Amino acid sequence: MNAATRIDRRFSACPHDCPSTCALDVEVVDGRSIGRLHGAEHNTYTAGVICAKVARYAERIHHPERLLHPLRRTGPKGSGQFVRISWDEALDIVAENFLKAERALGPEAVWPYYYAGTMGLVMRDGINRLRHAKRYSGQYSTICTSIAWPGWIAGTGKLAGVDPREMALSDCVVIWGTNPVHTQVNVMTHATRARKERGAKLVVIDVYRNATMKQADLGIVVRPGTDGALACAVMHVLFRDGYADWDYLERYTDCPRELEAHLKTRDPAWASRITGVPVEEIEAFARLVGTTRKTFFRLGYGFARQRNGAVNMHAASCIPAVTGAWQYEGGGAFFNNGAIYHWRKTLIEGLDVRDPSVRQLDQSQIGRVLTGDRAALRHGPPVTAMLIQNTNPVSVAPEQELVKRGFSRDDLFVCVHEQFMTETALMADVVLPATMFLEHDDIYQGGGHQHILLGPKLVDPPGECRTNHEVICGIAARVGAEHPGFAMTVRDLIDRTLRDSGWGTLQELEAKKWIECQPPFRQAHYLDGFGYKDKKFRFKPDWTRVPCANDGPMGPCAAMPSLPDHWEVIEEADAEHPFRLATSPARQFLNSTFTEMPTSRAKEGRPEVMIHPEDAAGQGIEEGDWVRLKNHRGAVLIRARLFDGVRRGVLIAESIWPNAFFPDGRGINTLTGADAVAPYGGAAFHDNRVALERIGATLDPGATAGEGRREPAPA
Repeated sequence: MNAATRIDRRFSACPHDCPSTCALDVEVVDGRSIGRLHGAEHNTYTAGVICAKVARYAERIHHPERLLHPLRRTGPKGSGQFVRISWDEALDIVAENFLKAERALGPEAVWPYYYAGTMGLVMRDGINRLRHAKRYSGQYSTICTSIAWPGWIAGTGKLAGVDPREMALSDCVVIWGTNPVHTQVNVMTHATRARKERGAKLVVIDVYRNATMKQADLGIVVRPGTDGALACAVMHVLFRDGYADWDYLERYTDCPRELEAHLKTRDPAWASRITGVPVEEIEAFARLVGTTRKTFFRLGYGFARQRNGAVNMHAASCIPAVTGAWQYEGGGAFFNNGAIYHWRKTLIEGLDVRDPSVRQLDQSQIGRVLTGDRAALRHGPPVTAMLIQNTNPVSVAPEQELVKRGFSRDDLFVCVHEQFMTETALMADVVLPATMFLEHDDIYQGGGHQHILLGPKLVDPPGECRTNHEVICGIAARVGAEHPGFAMTVRDLIDRTLRDSGWGTLQELEAKKWIECQPPFRQAHYLDGFGYKDKKFRFKPDWTRVPCANDGPMGPCAAMPSLPDHWEVIEEADAEHPFRLATSPARQFLNSTFTEMPTSRAKEGRPEVMIHPEDAAGQGIEEGDWVRLKNHRGAVLIRARLFDGVRRGVLIAESIWPNAFFPDGRGINTLTGADAVAPYGGAAFHDNRVALERIGATLDPGATAGEGRREPAPA
């Protein structure tokens, strides 16, 4: 009883859907529990810094409400009425319902559905091995990357950029369309170093004066969906005032003279009318990047989550090509490094048995799929059975009214493998308890940096929690799915994937903890040419042939502008819906992850919508009043927060609070749409027109379920 507590420091990697993918130093207490998490100091990107929500991960992994045993639903869907069952019984029920769906309508009636609740390659992507082996319906993953990636690759021809650590070597860092103080804290580590050591200027461009912009030397607040206009006006000034690097342009780009001519009419006054940014701010920004060759553009996902998002991303990425900033250490641009890892994931995903004729269902359109929309179903059979891992669509998917209606179907069987009783799990027929990242082995890649990282198992899971790999293999054995990957251990899969991809062995990775994959300077800066055959950066891309994995052109591709421009395809405000709403990320949550943590909830406070004080005064809205946001997709009740850091006519709701935290159970994604965005689909979460009306300081208790969280019934 008097033995001293033993605390070991072990390495790991953060598994969450954040480009930082931090290398971790984890306190393991007496070999059984987790203490505080720290950033690994010797990893040159993490550099000892992690976000507060992951630092207190012990609160999550040892949470008293974790799921510990398999459960079967006994009451109505969503009632929270479950009974405990054995693993064998649970997997038998799942297999029986999958085989039943297959016999009735064919294997495409089964839809395995997943996303990025873990970014581990084995635990995230192994579900595809079951999908491909059985020819279940495919998933076209559109909920996050499919707008931004084509926008970047349209210019560069490759999903890669400058070493992100070079921000610390810059004389000007431009953070555009991302709020790293909330979402990827390590960006600020390197940008702050540049300010302290070099006197670098920090420019932040976003749709509201967020936590990152408060640290900027120049903060530019644009109206949502107008970033392309700002980029065009900046390039107009660069050409007009002689800041364009013509030697670089003639050597490395496709049509600089045509671009210059095109931009003659896209001056700061034109852009100011569209963006709301004063002309003098546009001129100052252009002059800063024009006179500072070592300017580093750090582009994010946020400003691409518009119906014109790919065009906006491409336009912003064109600026360093005009200035020639790519030539200099500390200059150029970075968005994502996905192309540098060259993974061969055949064994993890079962790619060798994939049938390309099997339909691909759009992840973002899950509401339409589950409510029988023929186009969303690709004119195939209805989905009558699902396995859901690593995602929570009943909270996070767009068109929430359709999503909830779909999950309420009596003829839909749903198995959810989860860590907590999420709102999606509440709608399931069978709920299976899942491990967390410190309770299993996996490997990770940094989207925002250049490392492959090992995340080893550090402690045993509580209760009867099982890994995704165990669940997939257990179902596979019962439904007759065959593939060598089902007979392999997680460590075997990691080792073979590393070997097949040219990254050595698991034993070598364990010794090193991570692998530095950064390409040489000339390659990272595209000094030997960009990713197209002619080696030219594309100011004028062929949007239907951008070289990235996709499911074919989608949305209004034919109308996309051929050169950088403001594309008028967003949900513009109108007389009925005079406001534009963006659902920006909260600091203490990551999508719906961490919403179960008391500290994160306490720090976030409550769901609120930011309203410019002058807009609020026009409707008699005061701080803390209840307001209703509504459009043709639905309506949301939420508290008002008066904030002058937005443009007039713009509303910001930092998300994603679970639906249960809203008085009538309708969360913010009730208002977001799922129509496919050009050129390759995607969800335009920040592109919504809404009406705003005051309800009052209190709510009619007869009209709503009451403010606050509605707890599910105990299992």
